[in-house]
Amino acid sequence: MRHSKGYRNRMRKLASKLPRERGRPGLSKLLYEYNVGDLVCIDICPNYIETAPHRRYQGRVGRIVERRGRAYVIAVQVGGKTKLIITTKDHIKPFKTGAA
Repeated sequence: MRHSKGYRNRMRKLASKLPRERGRPGLSKLLYEYNVGDLVCIDICPNYIETAPHRRYQGRVGRIVERRGRAYVIAVQVGGKTKLIITTKDHIKPFKTGAA
């Protein structure tokens, strides 16, 4: 029998947390203000799986294009194409460059 190729296929390790990371993320993550043009890194949080982007975008860096309600639209380069990802604050974190 063929195995499923569903939307959350092979997400067991990605959609789980280590024991010390369990529970909801801190307030500082949710209170952070993102502006259009900011660079962000996609980091899927398994607590909110409804708004999570596809696992192929885990760890990708993109630029915020617009705000859509509570969510953000992020432009991500995949190969030669630009993909638009719609996700909430729970799954993104600010991208920090190496120059500090």
